[in-house]
Amino acid sequence: MKKKTTQVAVAAVVAVLAVLIDQLSKLWAVNALTNPRPLVGNLLSLQLTYNSGAAFSLGAGSTWIFTLIAVAACLLIPFFLVRARGIGTRLALALVWAGAVGNLIDRLFREPGFGVGHVVDFINYAGFFIGNVADIELFLGVIALIMIEAKSSGATQNERRI
Repeated sequence: MKKKTTQVAVAAVVAVLAVLIDQLSKLWAVNALTNPRPLVGNLLSLQLTYNSGAAFSLGAGSTWIFTLIAVAACLLIPFFLVRARGIGTRLALALVWAGAVGNLIDRLFREPGFGVGHVVDFINYAGFFIGNVADIELFLGVIALIMIEAKSSGATQNERRI
């Protein structure tokens, strides 16, 4: 029981720190990025934009739908995090939760209004899309969950062969 409590506490700290990093990076971007700044040639640059949609600006006219999905995710993920097995799964869920919360904060409290706010994006990936730290957290968390599940499924299949 103590191990589980410790793992959940560590995941919670990681989640809170990840949200804080996301929000501080957005605050910095809003205040510092008046012009695009190249980082790695044309591959990576900093460029401030406000996104009313989801990734790749999909669904730009349906911001409230993404707000509802984010609220549901932010309420459900802690439920799964507490019930998860292993620190890896808990940390991955903490990152997914932090990414969802980071972007939800923007949707709730940024212009043009509550629930339909635009997300601050500022990391330009070669003109393919512009994202933020919350997007990176979501991506890393989902990839980690996929890898954990793939490893778990592979072990289970190997056990069946024996």
